[in-house]
Amino acid sequence: MGSAHLILAATTALEKLHNVPRTFWYEVGAVIGGIIIIAILLRKLMNVNKFVLGGVIFVGGGVIWFNMLYNRTEPKFLTPLFDRIAPFFPSAGAYDTKQQNAPVK
Repeated sequence: MGSAHLILAATTALEKLHNVPRTFWYEVGAVIGGIIIIAILLRKLMNVNKFVLGGVIFVGGGVIWFNMLYNRTEPKFLTPLFDRIAPFFPSAGAYDTKQQNAPVK
């Protein structure tokens, strides 16, 4: 009697798996593939000169940081920090405002 319940439970679980949309399985496969690629890249990065790696991370992080600052696309938790430092750097909105207020001859 116990094995009959397991067989019925297995068929309902299998039916439930068939009802899951294909896009979900594609996303799961993409996540697993991404984890594998990240693991391979991390193993390769362990052999790179740490000074060069630090420089690349610093420059790449700076480009991303200033891009977020220029376009004001920062995450919400960084908004108070960006509000303080934004006046010292150019921004996309400031350029448009300056172009509209061109000097009159």
